[in-house]
Amino acid sequence: MDILVVGAVLLALMLVLLAGGVWIAMTLAICGWVGQAFFTSTQPGKNLFSAFWESNASWELAALPLFIWMGEILFRTRLSEEMFEGLRPWLNRIPGRLMHTTILGCGIFGSVSGSSAATCATISKVALPELLKRGYDERIALGSLATAGTLGILIPPSITMVVYAVAADASIIRIFLAGFLPGALLMLLFSGYIAWWSLRHPERVPAADAPSTWREKLRRSRNLIPCAALIVFICWVLIAGWATATECAAYGVLGSLALAAWSRSLTWKNFREGLMGTTRTSCMIMFILAGASYLTKTMAFTGIPRELAEWVNAMHLSPYALIAVLTLVYLVLGTALDGISMIVLTSAVVLPMIQQAGFDLVWFGIFIVLLVEIAEVTPPVGFNLFVLQNMTGKDSNVIAKAALPFFGCLLVCIAIIAVFPETVTWLPDYVMGKAF
Repeated sequence: MDILVVGAVLLALMLVLLAGGVWIAMTLAICGWVGQAFFTSTQPGKNLFSAFWESNASWELAALPLFIWMGEILFRTRLSEEMFEGLRPWLNRIPGRLMHTTILGCGIFGSVSGSSAATCATISKVALPELLKRGYDERIALGSLATAGTLGILIPPSITMVVYAVAADASIIRIFLAGFLPGALLMLLFSGYIAWWSLRHPERVPAADAPSTWREKLRRSRNLIPCAALIVFICWVLIAGWATATECAAYGVLGSLALAAWSRSLTWKNFREGLMGTTRTSCMIMFILAGASYLTKTMAFTGIPRELAEWVNAMHLSPYALIAVLTLVYLVLGTALDGISMIVLTSAVVLPMIQQAGFDLVWFGIFIVLLVEIAEVTPPVGFNLFVLQNMTGKDSNVIAKAALPFFGCLLVCIAIIAVFPETVTWLPDYVMGKAF
């Protein structure tokens, strides 16, 4: 059967199951099983067990529940509220005010976790209740959290970057360095949209507080010290090479427990509730990961990603036309695959095309990471959409619609690095040139 027909059948089945209210993880697994049973000669049952085991038997993945537990502790004690009170006077005069904390928080936490799902789940747990309690617009809050959570894979260290570096035989250090300026640019674009939206809809943003003196601002900033010290410590031990991301997550849990006990807001009740909340969220994410892994195996067996890549190669496009078509191809793949799978399944065909067109492999690494970020918020298999859906009870399509303006910011960022590739390559060239 034609590859395009197989892809259309699987996509239609996925949409029907999701519309029928079937669990997301089950939907992905069912589509994977149907694809293997009817369109390949492989054994779907055997691959199901291997996919579920391989997707969750990972030391790196152990960081996910730990970071989520850290967010639960901050959320269920007074620490998150104190952090927002400390930020409040400093953001009072900026359009959007505390809404910018979602972008700032995801950027900082993303540099520690290296995971889009962990960043989205942790910052959402801390920030969303506080923003809604203070009267901020829920739609903008959900949209910013869904997209800013993807900063976890753009701001180093990033598992996705490591996978790409291995596939492209490129320098991991150079790709890590290349992610900083685009990450900062994307944060500015997100915050810029929030400021612009707030100026256009002042009635949907809480009124500004009375102006505070410097002494009052500094006094309130004391509330920032506990959480800021914890985040700085985690970033420091990671950058210094004293701990892995998983070990940093463990330090984060211990540190947040210690701070909550020190502030006398830790009780057996909120400790137990935080532990149960972590278990539910972590199991949900890992179950979805397992289903996505099984569907990825199906896509590999059917050959759909490779077929698309070879189709692009046969068009013999100019360099920038090639980039435009690859953008469309990866956007299509992002509706059915996770980011790492997109890289692994297409790199053998796409990377030679990129080198032949004269593009820098480090630059293309950041380009493809940005496309992976878009995939994280693209239905029907937008992973951050699923995370927020299960945390808030909102339909994933509602969250996707809320994320559309920020989706546009991601496209603008891609356009900027395409027109000005020095945005990506300047820092690694400068640092590596100084080092050697």
